[in-house]
Amino acid sequence: MYRIPILASALALAGVCAQAQTPPSESKSPRKVESVVVTASPLGAGETEMTQPATVLSDEDLRRRQAASIGDTVGRELGVQSSSFGPAAGRPIIRGLDGARVRVLQGGVDSMDVSSLSPDHMVATDSLNARQIEILRGPASLLYGSGAIGGVVNVVNGLIPSEVPPSPMGSFDLRGTDANDARTAGFDATLGSGAFAMNANGFSRRARDYDTPVGRVANSDLDSRGGGVGASWISGASYAGLGISSLKNDYGIPSPDAPRVLLEQTRWDAAAEIANPFAGITRLKFRAGHNDYEHREIESTGEVATTFTNKAWDSRLELAHVPWTDGKGALGFQVQDRDFAALGEEAIVPPTKARAYALFLVEQKQWTEWTLDGGLRLERETRKPDAELPSRSFSLATFSGGAIWKFSPGLELALNVTSAQRAPSIEELYSNGPHHATESFEIGNPNLVKERSAAIDLTLRGRQGQARWKVSAFASRVRDHVHALSVDTNSDGIADRVDEDGTFNPDGEFLVQSTTQAEARFHGLEAEWRYRPEGDGLGYRIFGDYVHGKLASGDNLPRMSPARAGVEVDARFGAWSGYVSLMRVASQSHTAPLETPTPGSTRVDAEVSYAIEKTPIGSLTLFLQGANLLDEEIRVHTSYLKDFAPLMGRSFTLGLRGEF
Repeated sequence: MYRIPILASALALAGVCAQAQTPPSESKSPRKVESVVVTASPLGAGETEMTQPATVLSDEDLRRRQAASIGDTVGRELGVQSSSFGPAAGRPIIRGLDGARVRVLQGGVDSMDVSSLSPDHMVATDSLNARQIEILRGPASLLYGSGAIGGVVNVVNGLIPSEVPPSPMGSFDLRGTDANDARTAGFDATLGSGAFAMNANGFSRRARDYDTPVGRVANSDLDSRGGGVGASWISGASYAGLGISSLKNDYGIPSPDAPRVLLEQTRWDAAAEIANPFAGITRLKFRAGHNDYEHREIESTGEVATTFTNKAWDSRLELAHVPWTDGKGALGFQVQDRDFAALGEEAIVPPTKARAYALFLVEQKQWTEWTLDGGLRLERETRKPDAELPSRSFSLATFSGGAIWKFSPGLELALNVTSAQRAPSIEELYSNGPHHATESFEIGNPNLVKERSAAIDLTLRGRQGQARWKVSAFASRVRDHVHALSVDTNSDGIADRVDEDGTFNPDGEFLVQSTTQAEARFHGLEAEWRYRPEGDGLGYRIFGDYVHGKLASGDNLPRMSPARAGVEVDARFGAWSGYVSLMRVASQSHTAPLETPTPGSTRVDAEVSYAIEKTPIGSLTLFLQGANLLDEEIRVHTSYLKDFAPLMGRSFTLGLRGEF
């Protein structure tokens, strides 16, 4: 009931602050606001030049939000939350959509893990050595496949260099946290000679069970490490390179059964960009990745319950054509291949081969006050299980159109409309058995049809002096929305529970969840206001977001993100800098049938840092961070573990970052 008032209050406060600020002096030139290039866009557009809402997290903002999982790293950005299944396993949730509907990329190539299969599976990508993280909110299926009807999170690192540095350059990061005895270290270095450049990176993260205001969460420890090397040949504006990386993680799953996951991944990446390769094409861009992934789920007795393997590759080729009457565009091809298997007594999904082939085209044209873009993607996906289950094939089409109207100096209106289709995932089609992590007995449906969504996004952006703000409203309608539904076979008004073998038992451990389809609708708001006066050491940010989703029957969808609003103050005075942020999360009482409500919470975080610009090894920054300073009992409504494992209580992190 407090969702709309919280967001409205944030918007009202932003407007009052914007009007109350004194205009900058006439003698001072306004600061130029750079638009960071979103590499996930084939047109090389900046985040403020796209009709689709985008956010780029980089530099100091990225360092401050570092977490063990990608979901927790980006979970405080507009429209984004985390599935938060313990410290290691947290997948991004964008505008209420999660799982297979949100695609996580590394350098523009799929993460190729099994994180969408279950919330207790971690994303096999770490953000510690990321250069930037790009978030596309809303359907990105035009560019990255039918699974991305919710959005995309792209982690960009420097594994494959695109330019030769004039001298060796890099960074390192060391930090320790008290509430879970965490110790984290990472480095990233690039060097070059002549036409060649090489990158090496690595990290190690260890943490014990973490403390909360109501006690320590058992089996929440983790031990993660990884690294990679890459090399490129570079000539002018063209380059080609290869990279190999590995990731190993041993983490506990906070649940009564106390299982563990041992994860190993070896990944190969290739990238190339060639300027003016032939007539009519200004740039050829190629990305490819291949991985060998395995993770074992181990019971508290030490026995291996299930082994998941995933051998996959993802490749895409983009051809940017020559400009035509102030227009630009790109033709793209994408091929994906996946060989998935789950073996063991608790395997609930049969070994399955999945293939996808796609062709896409994006075009953009600019006038003085208008920018128009449009795109089309045609895709063919297949699912072939190694069992007595039917194979499925899906022909998919996605259309997208957008416009930006700069109707007044410093003001612009962006509109994006998408019609997208999504093929059901492997687990939605073929699951059948008990899932201990979520304590549910999952029953897939091999007869599912493709989802069809229509989405509209309207964003008003403004820039007056040193103030920047944006307000977005969005809505989508999904026909044949795939979701899990509790069943009541004996009509007693109570959701069925079963034993591990599927036998009906009112006191059984597992809640039956049957996969079905129905129309669903989503709508929401996002707003942000930023202000940093020229020559002033203080900067301000006010933000808020809200999303709601329900089925055509009127029932709310489960684990919907509650409304949030917050304020941040950033300070920079000489070598000293810091920030304080306060975020209020509303209670969530608009719940799905049989879902419990979640109380609201207030989170306060802060940091103080001191920079030394010139040392024998480069610049150094010493920082002290405080998280959840009010020691609130924060329960994440989007998490299956919200009633078992609240977030970490008050904690302090001492760290040192160096750049050379």
